[in-house]
Amino acid sequence: MGVASYEFEVTSPIAPARLFKAFVLEAAKIWPTAAPHAVKSVELEGDASPGSIVKITFVEGLPYQYMKHQIGGHDENNFSYSYSMIEGGPLGDKLEKISYENQFVAAADGGSICKSSIKYYTVGDYVITEDEIKTLIKGSEVVYKAIEAYLLANPDACN
Repeated sequence: MGVASYEFEVTSPIAPARLFKAFVLEAAKIWPTAAPHAVKSVELEGDASPGSIVKITFVEGLPYQYMKHQIGGHDENNFSYSYSMIEGGPLGDKLEKISYENQFVAAADGGSICKSSIKYYTVGDYVITEDEIKTLIKGSEVVYKAIEAYLLANPDACN
C-alpha cells in the first residue's frame, strides 16, 4: 500500500459558518436539495460521532451508485471536519480509502477559503497519478459548486 497526499484550496463567496453547516451539520437535507442532478440521498448510520458512517446515494446515470464516508470528527468552532471514503465511489480495486481533512477559513471579502488535505491510500503497488487526483477532485467540485449556488440563491439556508 502506498499513500499519495494532495492539498488544494477553493474560494467561495459564502461565509465559513454557512458552508460548514451545509457540508457537515445539514448535509442530509441540503445535498439532495442543492444537487438533485447528482445526489439522491444522504443517510447517517450512527449518531454523527467519530466512526459513524454517512452513505451518499447518487442518482441513476452517474458513474457511481453510492459512497460511504466514515466520520473522523468535526470542530464547529474552527469549521473543520475530517472523514474517509471507505466504500463505493471511485475506490474500485485501486484505492483502499481516501482520507480528507477540510477547513473553511474566513476570507478578507467576507467569503471563505476551503483548505483541503487529501490522502489517497492505494492497493498493492498501484501509484495514483496527479491527473487521476485532479479528475477525482473535479468530480466532487460539481456537488460543491451546486451547494454554493444553492446557498447564494437561498440566503436564509444554513444560518
